[in-house]
Amino acid sequence: MTYRVCFVCTGNICRSPMAEHVFRARVSEAGLAGAVEVDSAGTGGWHEGHGADPRTVSVLDAHGYGSQHTARRFLASWFPALDLVIALDEGHARELRALAPTPGDAAKIRLLRSYDPAAGADLDVPDPYYGGPEGFEQCLEMVEAASEGLLAAVSDEIEERTA
Repeated sequence: MTYRVCFVCTGNICRSPMAEHVFRARVSEAGLAGAVEVDSAGTGGWHEGHGADPRTVSVLDAHGYGSQHTARRFLASWFPALDLVIALDEGHARELRALAPTPGDAAKIRLLRSYDPAAGADLDVPDPYYGGPEGFEQCLEMVEAASEGLLAAVSDEIEERTA
């Protein structure tokens, strides 16, 4: 049974595609590519059909990640097929909880940085959209740091399912 993770930010052109590509790389490095499906979406549909922000693509490419992407909006009907819905900030988590059809679906929502023990109390990944390249680099650092803990959690879940 495939374990499904969807990363969600505002427009699905900066943070969530970055998280999608970084986590997909971690999953592949761990030999779990056939067991884990990784995707992303936005809470809004403003950029549906567009590629990732060029600054996101640049940072991903510079660090050896894939960057192929088409933005889309998260739909409540996706919840039953997903195991984890990873919000990039608390605002996204609130919007997703409001969309969740059931309490069980709402329980699937987590903040990405909650998987980074060094994150402290501020679990939001700041939106780099209105800033310069340094914001995208900072976003990548936060995503990479949290991806290790997320991978460990997903690996544990997969082991529990197959035990």
